[in-house]
Amino acid sequence: MILHCAFEELTAIAAAIERVRHASGSGGVAAPPAVMPDLDALAPRLTGDLEIETIEEQQSVQRALEFLRVDTRDVTDAAILDQHPAAEDAVLAYFEYAHILTVLDRIRHIGDEMRALIDLMTGGARTDDEAREFSFED
Repeated sequence: MILHCAFEELTAIAAAIERVRHASGSGGVAAPPAVMPDLDALAPRLTGDLEIETIEEQQSVQRALEFLRVDTRDVTDAAILDQHPAAEDAVLAYFEYAHILTVLDRIRHIGDEMRALIDLMTGGARTDDEAREFSFED
């Protein structure tokens, strides 16, 4: 399955990942260790639309985007409270948040579709291992 992404969305996700990595390396608030592999796996793929071949891959992208959504919401809130709702930093933070939120919504829908197809193809009786191994190649 293909996760279609606009240039602005990819840029927002990449910027958020870089901010999180920088904060983790400089003693700032770090991402939980469980989400860092998801962020690290997603970062090099941000060159265009993402091909999602397995439910495990979909879940990894979703976990990364869920974390980034919360992180960018916090950044947006801080920019608004520290400056002004119309301040440039607050507006930029809002758009970063909004782009991540829209991509997150699409990856959630892809996950729902993948689970429905797995259930349809396996008769609904599937194990987690079967779901992980089920491939959605284009």
